[in-house]
Amino acid sequence: MKRRTFVKNTAIASAGLLGCGNVSANMWAYKDAIIGHGTHQYKIDLNWGALNPSYYPVNDCHEMVQDSKGRILLLTNHIKNNIIVYDRNGKLLETWGTDYPGAHGLTLHVENGEDFLYIADNTRHEVVKTTIDGKVVQVFTYPKESGKYESKDQYIPTETAIADNGDVYIADGYGAQFIMRYNAKGELLQTFGGKGDEDHLFQNAHGLCIDTREGKEPELLITARKQNKLKRFTMDGEFIASIPLPGAYICRPVIKGDTIYLATIWSGDGSNGTGFISILNRDNQLISAPGGCAPVYENGQLRPMYQAVKVFTHPHDVCVDDDENIYVAQWNSGKTYPIKLNRI
Repeated sequence: MKRRTFVKNTAIASAGLLGCGNVSANMWAYKDAIIGHGTHQYKIDLNWGALNPSYYPVNDCHEMVQDSKGRILLLTNHIKNNIIVYDRNGKLLETWGTDYPGAHGLTLHVENGEDFLYIADNTRHEVVKTTIDGKVVQVFTYPKESGKYESKDQYIPTETAIADNGDVYIADGYGAQFIMRYNAKGELLQTFGGKGDEDHLFQNAHGLCIDTREGKEPELLITARKQNKLKRFTMDGEFIASIPLPGAYICRPVIKGDTIYLATIWSGDGSNGTGFISILNRDNQLISAPGGCAPVYENGQLRPMYQAVKVFTHPHDVCVDDDENIYVAQWNSGKTYPIKLNRI
């Protein structure tokens, strides 16, 4: 902590990036700069994970996870290599996957000591469970039995979350906005949500995760991206409360320790190539926004957020390692590789 305080006090002033004024410049102007606020500030690494695109191309870098061996897995919808596996230093370890043209959501779940991946493919209109090296073990196809869809094309899954009892929750974020709940056998147990502006409904149910912070009863955290909200539900699909994040199109929540991390696109400019990272504490209060303006609450309400530094282009997901460094995947960003934020 002393080291973090020293680096923060000596580097932030020279970087000059913590204000709320918009900066219009090439992101390379911010190489090695410091961004973020309060206790959560980061040094930018724009070179992490960069590869030769002739051999290891990416289109949209949609999501990233860390496996039980500490490796970082990147999901892209380029069918030459849907999964790119790095070590934490950004060194290429392996690639696999040629069958996921709509690769969008990537969730890792450990079952009986073995890592499995859940890939939500919105072109195939299904979720595929694989081993950590890509062997298909289960497919969750379009949920005709739900009675909510007239055709497969109406179902466009974006994300999954897996409960301790094996139940699988799938967000139809680009389709009819329902949340599907399956058991481990792939049997549909429940459908809730749907498209709408009411509390229990969604406008772009893009991502979800399971919140068990501080030993509480598990809850679902589900993004309502176009509503600029993170919504809390019971595991049975009952609405609890919303966490407003005005100005932010939230992609998916990622929990590390007692903190929530979110890749967010700035909604104020019509999502035209901008964004930042949102970091919430145990009380679901925004405490830092790397790339965005400083969080300010007035009368208990968060003031609308916006991009302050042109570092990110459509940030879509984050992966947080054990040292609390953040790896940022981006879509529609000119086929760029991830950006790493080193915690200081």
